[in-house]
Amino acid sequence: MWKYIGTKECNDFLLSLNLFNCKDENHYIKTLYSISNNIENNYRIYKIKKRNGKYRTIYEPNPLLKHIQKQILINILNNKTISEYAKAYHKGISLKDNANPHINKDIILKLDIKDFFENISFLNIYNSCFQIEYFPKSVGMLLTTLCTYDDHLTQGSPTSAYISNLVMKDFDEELGSWCKENSISYTRYSDDMTFSGSFNPSDIIKKVRKMLYSLGLQLNSDKIHVVTKNACQTVTGLVVNNKVQVGIKYRKEIRKEVYYINKYGLQSHLKKINIKDKNKYLNSLYGRILYVLQINKNDKEFISYKKIINKIKSDLS
Repeated sequence: MWKYIGTKECNDFLLSLNLFNCKDENHYIKTLYSISNNIENNYRIYKIKKRNGKYRTIYEPNPLLKHIQKQILINILNNKTISEYAKAYHKGISLKDNANPHINKDIILKLDIKDFFENISFLNIYNSCFQIEYFPKSVGMLLTTLCTYDDHLTQGSPTSAYISNLVMKDFDEELGSWCKENSISYTRYSDDMTFSGSFNPSDIIKKVRKMLYSLGLQLNSDKIHVVTKNACQTVTGLVVNNKVQVGIKYRKEIRKEVYYINKYGLQSHLKKINIKDKNKYLNSLYGRILYVLQINKNDKEFISYKKIINKIKSDLS
């Protein structure tokens, strides 16, 4: 389709995408290519500490590049469908949707893709998102460059999450079909894959390793977990042994805080735990209560906690 297309047609195609507001067409085109030719200079790179003590590298695009990426996401990527097995990074899907298929199963196998975003390559992104069937080659290459850093996907760009689902679509569909044929439930939440049912875990691990290798990805050998039904089975932080529920430790902590507030009063409780900003504390506690209710909206205990905190917030305002 694009075999005989010239520079003018490619530029017109880019203009039609309206990636940022610019009335000067020449400046619009030059800006896009200038950013793509100096992509590393358009990011702020920093690290944030993870719960395990290690650090995650964040690549934050500058305001203009971030705006361009958002337009790419809205105008191009969101129009592409992802696999039903992908349970992260799109509207209408929650942690609960990722956990539901794995309720009350004999075995749960949890696998992790090592350095997921960093190992999704330029070529994988181009072929999955901006392929020649729909974009002139030069335009597709430019769009891919605008969504990558050092030829890989980044954590921090608006486009990265959805792109990862598009790159993994064929993988998810093939693996999901195989699992369905073998009466195994499968979901993927970003780099976390979950399998449940009755099976030999080594068979799945072997198959997944081979499939990931074809994408230039690999399993994280330190994060392979097999959990039987006589232990506490969790999927992305939610307990699934009998029903989807927030973990007991999380719930117990909220219960304890509400109890102390009721018994000693908010002021005395905050003084004891050395917290001065009561509004910030109440908003945090309220948010945790809402999270429990998001997973189980009919939980009478936490509905009562929601009412208690709402009344306290109302009295303070």
